[in-house]
Amino acid sequence: MGDIPENHLEIIHRGAENMQKQNLFSDTLASVALEDIGACQHVVRTILGKDDIEIISVKGQYRLLNITSKDTILDAFAQDSTGRRINIEIQRRDTVDHARRIRYYGSMIDKSILDKGAYYDELPDVYIIYISETDLLNVGEAVYPVTKTLGKSGIPYDDGNYVVFANAAIDDGSDTAKLMQYFKKADPDDMSQGALSERIHYLKCEQGGYDEMCKVAEDLYNKGKEQGIEQGIEQGKLENAKAMAISLHASGVAEDLIAKAANVSVELVRKWLGLASA
Repeated sequence: MGDIPENHLEIIHRGAENMQKQNLFSDTLASVALEDIGACQHVVRTILGKDDIEIISVKGQYRLLNITSKDTILDAFAQDSTGRRINIEIQRRDTVDHARRIRYYGSMIDKSILDKGAYYDELPDVYIIYISETDLLNVGEAVYPVTKTLGKSGIPYDDGNYVVFANAAIDDGSDTAKLMQYFKKADPDDMSQGALSERIHYLKCEQGGYDEMCKVAEDLYNKGKEQGIEQGIEQGKLENAKAMAISLHASGVAEDLIAKAANVSVELVRKWLGLASA
């Protein structure tokens, strides 16, 4: 694991062990599990009720970059043999605006797919499967698609963007409900869910799976370290700006000009100078 200090290796191993204890409503374990094509295909086929779907690629924790707005990290992003894109999202919080979150994710996916100069009819179908522990919209069903129709006619409005909700709160005996109950436990000895069960058994019970979880924990460790360095750099910039502000103030420079020079607020300058409460 590179040049990681011994005491930090202990943290990484502990992180891997903790992930092995998680269920599939943990986006970390879910992303690692669903990176396996067979496991992802089983989930997609079960929830969409389409046994002919063939997943050809899948990426976990897939980041969609946006220069001018918020980035998006997809829990699992797959493509099937027909070119359809399928995003599986694991949602534990009830505090977000789920409809608008899904809308934003869909727009980011479309933007990442359509090349400059391409025609709109080249956009492939996109499915967003939104999985939660609770029945977020209180529909009372284990799985329900979002349907779009034209007024009272009942004529379908098909824009190629499909959203399906699935949850573990409603156990109606359906295949999706059974899958959702498995998500709650992720029991490595429960082999009822085909390739998904095989993947969970591998991750939780076999050495190769443990090594894979250690790699994930190491990546998280390195990411946290990089963020810490970035924060340190930012903190250093602020300390330098504070020293400059104090020096300029001693020279009689006005607080608003100091704030402009340091690219900070006047309130922060006054705080640095001891002229405002913390």
